[in-house]
Amino acid sequence: MKKILYALLLAAPLASAQVEVRDAWIRATVPSAKSTGVFMQLKSKQGGQLVEVRSSVAGVAEIHHMQMDGQMMKMHAVPSLDLPAGQTVDLASGGYHVMLMDLKRQLKDGETVPVTLVIRKKGKQTETIAVDVTVKPLTYTPPKGQ
Repeated sequence: MKKILYALLLAAPLASAQVEVRDAWIRATVPSAKSTGVFMQLKSKQGGQLVEVRSSVAGVAEIHHMQMDGQMMKMHAVPSLDLPAGQTVDLASGGYHVMLMDLKRQLKDGETVPVTLVIRKKGKQTETIAVDVTVKPLTYTPPKGQ
C-alpha cells in the first residue's frame, strides 16, 4: 500500500499540469540576427494567462501581437495572453507569438532551445512549463492547422 501511495504522489505533479503545449518551433536565424519568433499551440484545461516567457538564448523574451493598422502590419508587446479553458490558442506568424530578442547566438536548424512559459492560473497561482523547442529552417512553413 505504501508503494502505491508513493507512486501516486510522484505522479501528482505531472498530472497537475494545466496547459498542454503542442507543435512548438523557433525560426532559425542568420548569424547577425538579434531576434526571432517562437510559435506553438497552447491549450489550458482550466483557463489562465500566459504572463511571461524566458529563454537562456535571449536577453529578452516577450509575448507579441501582430495586427494590421491600415495598410501596415504592426507588432507590439502585450503583458499577457488569455488562455480560455478548453480552447487551443495559436501562437503563429501574423498574430500572437513570442519574440526572442537580444539573441546571444545564432539559432540553427535542427537544434533545440529551452523556453520557459509562465502561466497564471485562476486564483493567481502560477505554473512554470519548461519546453525544449526545435529550431526550424528560415523557410519553414507549418502545415495548415498548426
